[in-house]
Amino acid sequence: MKLLSLMFKRETAAPMVALTLASCVSVVLVLARIAWSGNLRDGFLIWNLFLAWLPVIFALQTCDEYRCERTSRWRLFAWAGAWLLFFPNSPYIFTDLIHLTTRFRQHVWVDMTLILLCAFTGMVLGFVSLYMMQSLVARRCGALMGWLFVAGTAAASSFGVYIGRFLRFNSWDVIVRPARVYEQMGAWFDGPFANRTSAAFLVLFATFLFVAYVLLYALTHLSPATLAVDNQKLANA
Repeated sequence: MKLLSLMFKRETAAPMVALTLASCVSVVLVLARIAWSGNLRDGFLIWNLFLAWLPVIFALQTCDEYRCERTSRWRLFAWAGAWLLFFPNSPYIFTDLIHLTTRFRQHVWVDMTLILLCAFTGMVLGFVSLYMMQSLVARRCGALMGWLFVAGTAAASSFGVYIGRFLRFNSWDVIVRPARVYEQMGAWFDGPFANRTSAAFLVLFATFLFVAYVLLYALTHLSPATLAVDNQKLANA
């Protein structure tokens, strides 16, 4: 119940309601696609969308711990660490577009639209959580550090998506199978540019995340008063 109160308090109620609605619509459409095709292959989208919600939950818990006067430092960093670990699950859904090319799809445009709806919802979920974490960093260390934090998160998330899609690790494998994850990551760092495709993916996906976040950040910071004045001028012209 505490989590629900954190999600739907006055400051976060609007985006949480919108994201809940978008998630419910996505799930209903995926279930309809499964019922229509008689195939459970699209069920992974529901699971991936659930994972995309976890960074929001962890970010809310981190902010709540930060506001608590008697919070212990380890709890704060534990929630923040969980957020960073699961954040790549939010943009990861975009890579599910690979399923359109690895198997025959009779209704490719339907499936592409469905994946993009889930992917966009997941990305916005991640960006809402990133905005909350950026606000904490900016409050503590200044606006510049806040944006450096965003850039660093985009880079780390790009690598997280890479090891999830191409190396086939999950976020919890860092805890469950740390030796295996360390082995695979060590092999990549020994020759990061041996495979130019992987290097290009990391750079481009990190750039995509950063630019997309900046665009949504700018869009949500439009001044309603300024827009009202501009609309009035257009009406009087």
